[in-house]
Amino acid sequence: MTTGKRAPAASAAREPTAAPEHSAPVPILAPVEEAFATPPARAGADAEAESGPAGGEQGSATGQAAADAESGPGGQSPSGSGPDAAGEGGRGRERAAVHAAAGSRLGDANPRQEGPPDWRLVGPALAAWGGAALAPGAGVRAGLWAMAAAVTVAVGLLVAGRRRGLALAAAAALLCGVAGAGAALLADADRHRGPVPGLAERRAVADVELRVTADPVEARPRVRGAARAPRTAVVGGEVLRAGATRTRTPVVVMAEGDIGPWLRLLPSTRIAVTARLTPSDRPGDRAAALLRPQGPPRVLAPPSAPQRLAARLRAGLRMASQPLPADARALLPGLVVGDTSALTPELKEAFRATDLTHLTAVSGANLTIVLILLIGPPGVAIRAERRGLAASLGLPLRLTALLGAGLTLAFVVVCRPSPSVLRAAACGLITLLAIGTGRRRSLLPALAAAVLLLVLYEPDLARSFGFALSVLATGALLTLAPGWSEALRARGVPPRLAEALAAAGAAQAVCGPVIVLLSARLSLVAVPCNLLAEPAVGPATVLGFAALVVAPVAPPAARALARLAGWPTLWIATVARHGAALPGAQVAWPDGWAGAALLAVLTAAVVVCGRGLLRRPWAAIGCAVLLLLALLRPVPLPRIVAGWPPGDWRFAMCDVGQGDALALSAGPGAAVVVDAGPDPAKVDHCLRDLRVTSIPLLILTHFHADHVDGLPGVLRGRRVGAIETTVLDEPPGQAAGVRREAAAAGVPMVRAAAGERRRLGPLEWQVLWPPPSAAALPDDGPNDASVALLVHTGGLTLLLMGDLEPAAQEELMTEVPDLPRVDVLKVAHHGSAYQDPDLFARVHPRLALISVGADNPYGHPSARTVTALQALGAVVLRTDTDGPIAVSGTAPGELRTTLAGSGSVSAGRVPGRRGGRRPTDTRPVPRRPFRRPGAGPWPDRPRRRRSRCRGRTVPATTGRWTPPGAGPAARSRRRSAACAWPHRRRRIRRGRVPGTASRRGRCRGHGRPVPRGPSR
Repeated sequence: MTTGKRAPAASAAREPTAAPEHSAPVPILAPVEEAFATPPARAGADAEAESGPAGGEQGSATGQAAADAESGPGGQSPSGSGPDAAGEGGRGRERAAVHAAAGSRLGDANPRQEGPPDWRLVGPALAAWGGAALAPGAGVRAGLWAMAAAVTVAVGLLVAGRRRGLALAAAAALLCGVAGAGAALLADADRHRGPVPGLAERRAVADVELRVTADPVEARPRVRGAARAPRTAVVGGEVLRAGATRTRTPVVVMAEGDIGPWLRLLPSTRIAVTARLTPSDRPGDRAAALLRPQGPPRVLAPPSAPQRLAARLRAGLRMASQPLPADARALLPGLVVGDTSALTPELKEAFRATDLTHLTAVSGANLTIVLILLIGPPGVAIRAERRGLAASLGLPLRLTALLGAGLTLAFVVVCRPSPSVLRAAACGLITLLAIGTGRRRSLLPALAAAVLLLVLYEPDLARSFGFALSVLATGALLTLAPGWSEALRARGVPPRLAEALAAAGAAQAVCGPVIVLLSARLSLVAVPCNLLAEPAVGPATVLGFAALVVAPVAPPAARALARLAGWPTLWIATVARHGAALPGAQVAWPDGWAGAALLAVLTAAVVVCGRGLLRRPWAAIGCAVLLLLALLRPVPLPRIVAGWPPGDWRFAMCDVGQGDALALSAGPGAAVVVDAGPDPAKVDHCLRDLRVTSIPLLILTHFHADHVDGLPGVLRGRRVGAIETTVLDEPPGQAAGVRREAAAAGVPMVRAAAGERRRLGPLEWQVLWPPPSAAALPDDGPNDASVALLVHTGGLTLLLMGDLEPAAQEELMTEVPDLPRVDVLKVAHHGSAYQDPDLFARVHPRLALISVGADNPYGHPSARTVTALQALGAVVLRTDTDGPIAVSGTAPGELRTTLAGSGSVSAGRVPGRRGGRRPTDTRPVPRRPFRRPGAGPWPDRPRRRRSRCRGRTVPATTGRWTPPGAGPAARSRRRSAACAWPHRRRRIRRGRVPGTASRRGRCRGHGRPVPRGPSR
């Protein structure tokens, strides 16, 4: 240590009389500092700014950067900046810079010094991580060969390496990669041994005994076709016995029906159940099989005492949170212990849209706050000036470290060992070990060591996205954030704001590509929302943990503490909701590894260019204005900025999967919505894109789940005047659910009946179906009770058919004999094969829209239906391939469509009956004869066939378009039209399509029906 005259502040801090009575005296602590001091030349390199003992992620670590930074015991002494050091050249000038801001001429008593991080363990940790992640997918044989090659190269480097340090580092990385790959292969082999994988391959039913390893959770409600899937409980477990064979195989239990007994299970409980075993449906899954039980579980042994205590603490926190507002009540347990069971789907979606989900996934941030309460600021944890509860009680360093380790293990038990919790716990234990032995802390090596140990102990973590996000966020805070913060402070940004901006930006920059892999979207509000939420995280977590501890012994005190924690918790939920409500909160992004690589390159480019922007204030202001416009998306902006939809849209079909959600524009910010789709989040997102804030009338055509389960998303944040429904309350459970939602929102409900006419601004519509009484329906099925509408808007005519089937379609034409031709037809029942061809001939649509989900199990839309519509000259668009569709125009001749599929916007005119051109994104489907129902079997999906003709399909997609079979251009195309069909030695059976006639083709004598033009 440097000798010389001490600054008064430092002297006062070192005097035994000035220090707190629990502090260790100087003679005892000084030798420890001397023993672990580093040479002055390395002091700056060994000291680094840290985010806390556990390396907390973005959100809470930002406020700790200044407090956690430290200068090592062997760092530069305050005396180094005084006159005695003036002759030491560059070293003296460095000290003067460090102490320039101090009030004393001798410098600061506790200077903050940041040096480059220690990267020595990073290479081996990344190598082990990569080996464990890649080995299971490569296979055993390829993995063994790769491991042997890596060992050979490592030995060669150690033997023949000239640069000893570099060769040693490379060899260590290779050997750690071999260790990670070997651990992963052994774990994978252990997973697939025993009787369970064989039983799963045979889909056998067996009596199994298993131990619960994770908290049961209820799966998100799903819609299967027209019905809502039954409630499902997902329970992680480990099979201990299958039949008479003992084993240890990880499985996942999927219990349906009465899931109450399953949801009450605790980890470590041993149960017996009779279940059907099936293979896991996800490649690379940790579970060797899925178990679908055929009855309730039979408890063989209760959970362990620590798990019972943890469950009691978690239940106490939930009870203490009951008096809070809804959002705070649901969020506080998730913020403190990761209990997200009470979070509503819309609140989860808001956190996902703003990239605040790390707050509900317990991580290093929570453990950092807990350990700081015990040991105080980590920067002074091994000094006489240390603070915290342990210092107040006079506990020595080793006992403090042991108590911290016990607190960390208790934290893991209460908060459950998720990947982020395990990462934080490992970092915390390594840091506590350094504190207990009096050694210098350095969190980057601690993080690398934690990754290395965890990957070797649990190789499945190497393939976990949660683990990757936790490690990347922490690494960004330790490596990127300090430099970015210093650059911002150098340009006049206040220190605390600079640290918060740097931490949030660094974490988002490195985690963005991983988030794109998970969700194929990019959040533009992540950084500002994290900055706004960060000040509330610390108070909410501390008060929430206090309520957790107090709840079992003093419930009134726990409720009081939870009420105090409710205020910052409610602020976090408010930030998430308002951030997600912005029109440009999220943007679509290419998915997969290509999308992640693209975002990584773009982020690097922004970081490089950002340095120049900081030197040009006006350019930075311009970028900020552009970002603000992208977030708010004001309506007057051109479509290239505002995005989909066009400003003059009349009708929109949302892409909600296998279901219906339609919107009819009724003026600025208002729309009549027809059906709500199966997913509240998707329909809410679509209506936000359409900028719909007021819904004078919501029409639910019938009560099937794929039309009504998205009702909460339609009601979210919008004024709804009334809900109009059909006359048949089937299925009764879903009809009752709609009534409950409407009553909770205070929205009245009315019945639709044929003959009803309404007008709203430029919008006018007539209800064509159903009849006033359910007894008059042709069938008692909900589909034939669908509300059918004839809509007039802006000179366009639209027919919305709900899910009507042929019987109801025939009666509708009988009841409405003057049914006119329409410009736009919403095809009934997602384009199924059950359609009445006479209805198609009657309405003769120019544009047919089909709302259908990709890869649905029903084969929708039917090839027969699509072919029939195209034979009539209609342009067919579908949401599974074209995405959301907007229709605009003020007259039939100006009918246009705008597509927003795959994040791109394209527009085109829909061809009229006498000419026009096709939309650029429309792909004509090859024609084939149409048969009436009952005329013989016809597959819903076309089979692959080979054609020997050069001509392929008609009509053409460019230039002037004329209906096939009419006009002078038809003759020149007739040969290619006939040759689009398979060559057979016999004539193709003539089909009957209204408006068509069979003509003999000129391709090797084969005939096929050629559509005629429409009658003049």
